[in-house]
Amino acid sequence: MTYGYKRVLRACGGLLACGLVLTGCSATDEGADTGKGAEGGGSSSPSAPSPSSGSPSSAQPAPTPSRLGFTADPKRAPKGEADAKRLALAVVAGPESWGSDYVKRTPHLSADDYWPVLDKQCTWETGTRPGTVLYSVTAYNEVPATAERGALRVSATVTVHRSESDADWEMAETLEEALRCPDQRLRDGERISGLMSLGSPFGVGGNYTAADSLREAGKYLNDAVKGEQTYSWYQSRVGQITVAAVVKGAPGHIAKEVDRAQVQALVTMVGRAEDALEVQQS
Repeated sequence: MTYGYKRVLRACGGLLACGLVLTGCSATDEGADTGKGAEGGGSSSPSAPSPSSGSPSSAQPAPTPSRLGFTADPKRAPKGEADAKRLALAVVAGPESWGSDYVKRTPHLSADDYWPVLDKQCTWETGTRPGTVLYSVTAYNEVPATAERGALRVSATVTVHRSESDADWEMAETLEEALRCPDQRLRDGERISGLMSLGSPFGVGGNYTAADSLREAGKYLNDAVKGEQTYSWYQSRVGQITVAAVVKGAPGHIAKEVDRAQVQALVTMVGRAEDALEVQQS
């Protein structure tokens, strides 16, 4: 894979900074709920050596990219549903993309014809996949519940559109849904509230990995779980492909670690999509 580790770290840092601006003090709130600090420990960081100490100077940070380092090759674009399905399944994030604690849920993958729709009553229903979409798949993963922590459920979605314009429309519609329905019903006993959204084209808000990126954040409420938890949705567009990583919070999990796992899954899918679509170097 050409998507390097340093690039993942840079993307994680930028997107986490963007996410913290949107969610405000959610990390602190979750830490208070669990009895743990948001940083996951009380030790302080060591001080940096002073210039006069004689220690070697630290490495300079990598320069901020001025343009997206990706060019789509029209010859590699999927032409039909079968091609799109192979691509989507190769890109979607399994548990290994989130972290060592994550495992597959059952069922792990959505049905081939699955397409969620937010209706006029702000309730999610199963709809019909639009003609502008060649294929879409969602992979469901989780950190299983223990005596100290609730089950942390996450998902990753890859949607292959017929064109970049179609993918752009999906990004815009996703932003509009949060404005139209800040409170949404996911299914019986599950809902999200106070939803906010923020879009970031390349070079804005820490997005240096994709042509377009967005984040939604709010509160997740489950009748089977006491209290409010964090809800978070990251989505990015690479050419005609959109990828999304979603977290429904659970008690006992450190917000900073969950955020990093979510961004890691998203950036991994962005890298896979770029590798599949970009112009090959001769």
